[in-house]
Amino acid sequence: MLSLIFFIIIGLIAGYVARAVVPGPDPMGIVGTLLLGIVGSFVGGFLWNLLFGGGDLLATSGLIGSIIGAIIALLIYRAVNKRTA
Repeated sequence: MLSLIFFIIIGLIAGYVARAVVPGPDPMGIVGTLLLGIVGSFVGGFLWNLLFGGGDLLATSGLIGSIIGAIIALLIYRAVNKRTA
C-alpha cells in the first residue's frame, strides 16, 4: 500500500515538473497531472529498458525517468491534440 502512495506522489511530481518545463498552456487539473506523471513513469521505464536492456519492457522508472517520460508524453499529447483540433 505504501508503494502505491509513493507511486502517486512521484506521478504528481513528475507531471508537475513536466508541465512546468514544457512551455505553453496545459488546461488539465490535478488528475490530468497525475495521469501525465504515471504515463511518464511507464514511458521512462520503457525507454530505459529499451536502451539499456532489462527484464520487462512495461516497467516504471524513478523520478528522473518519470519526468523525462512525462515530458515526452506531454509533447506527444500536444502534437496529437493540435492535429485533431
